[in-house]
Amino acid sequence: MRRRGEVSNEEWAVLEPLLRFRQRPDGRGRPPQDTRAVLNGVLWILRTGAQWRELPKKYPAYQTCHRRFQQWVRSGQLNKTLRALARELHGHGLLPPHETKLVEETLAGSFLDELPARLIGDRAYDSDPLDRRLKRDYGIELIAPNRENRSQTQDGRKLRRYKRRWCVERLFAWLQWFRRLVTRYEYHIENFLGMVHLGCMRIMLRYL
Repeated sequence: MRRRGEVSNEEWAVLEPLLRFRQRPDGRGRPPQDTRAVLNGVLWILRTGAQWRELPKKYPAYQTCHRRFQQWVRSGQLNKTLRALARELHGHGLLPPHETKLVEETLAGSFLDELPARLIGDRAYDSDPLDRRLKRDYGIELIAPNRENRSQTQDGRKLRRYKRRWCVERLFAWLQWFRRLVTRYEYHIENFLGMVHLGCMRIMLRYL
């Protein structure tokens, strides 16, 4: 029986090819633990924020789960899995558009191969230089209402899209459901980023 927070059969069908354990070329080494069980153990840590040694006995040993998690992080497998999942959802029209904060840095770290045609922001993003840079460097149109001290330059029809501006704030709220992300317990930034990738993957899987 699937427990709360664990991956469903449908979700695992998508994740299994992306997280499949890769045996050593010489075939040596211990037989691998079930990858799905290991992933569920890591997700328990992500959701509860508990220490690794507190992982319940129903999962593989905490040392095994921690070691596999670090292997995923160091090999870039979590990052690759997140990008592949984003591409699949985007290809099926299941990944909604979102606004950005720290616009250009966010674009540089995008999970998608293809950048959006438009970005939506609040009045803080009303900037002619930013508009020009995004159009020139990325071919992106920035839609934001004008500040009160500026003349109205935005097309009212395009501003109807402004109602979607809450998507990023919603993402931040969702990420805080994972207690491991509310406080940074990871000493190494790479491990914390790996937990962020896992959190984003869990959120994206809801769109399947």
